[in-house]
Amino acid sequence: MAEYVFPPPPVPAAAVRGGGLYPVRRIFCVGRNYAEHAREMGGDDREPPFFFTKPAAALTPSGAAIAYPPGTENFHYEMELVLALGASAHKIAAEDAQAAIYGYACGLDMTRRDLQAALREKKQPWDLAKAFEESAVLGEIAPASAIGHPRRAAITLAVNGKTRQRADIADMIWSAPEIVAALSLYYHLGPGDLIFTGTPAGVGPVVRGDRLDGVIEGLGAVAATIR
Repeated sequence: MAEYVFPPPPVPAAAVRGGGLYPVRRIFCVGRNYAEHAREMGGDDREPPFFFTKPAAALTPSGAAIAYPPGTENFHYEMELVLALGASAHKIAAEDAQAAIYGYACGLDMTRRDLQAALREKKQPWDLAKAFEESAVLGEIAPASAIGHPRRAAITLAVNGKTRQRADIADMIWSAPEIVAALSLYYHLGPGDLIFTGTPAGVGPVVRGDRLDGVIEGLGAVAATIR
């Protein structure tokens, strides 16, 4: 068997409540899954959400000090419910999709907003705006076997102790099972796949030194500082 020409990078992994690590294969994200956020971004809240991706290497643990990224002057937070899949799902019905969800976590989808706006204007992909180092901050994954499958819970994000986002995950346009079902039409989903489910209204910029604290009631928390 041929040897690697240089050591392969470690497998990205997230902490699991109660112990253990969840190996991350892929990170999917849903755009505009809360009506108020769709409107604040200039969209129509009647449009279905769409999907984009981040590399697994973007995964960063809660509590980290993340760098203000190059190439932007408008760095934004987006607080989100994150799904962690634990079973295969391909062309699955929404009523069956919940069984594929291993657990849930709090996440921050960090965004170079000025680049996103410029790319959207040119009808170009969002990779430069979304898929960069330390752009997917994740709290510990709470297994569904321990907490169930939450459908209603307050979701909040504070910057330096001041609340900036406040909503309920029940406000999502597409529910967690519907998101899994919709994405499974295009991918063979499976264990190791994370899905960031979209952010409520109230997104905004951060600067170096800011502290972010996000909470989903009854589920967990996520935090980061900007350096």
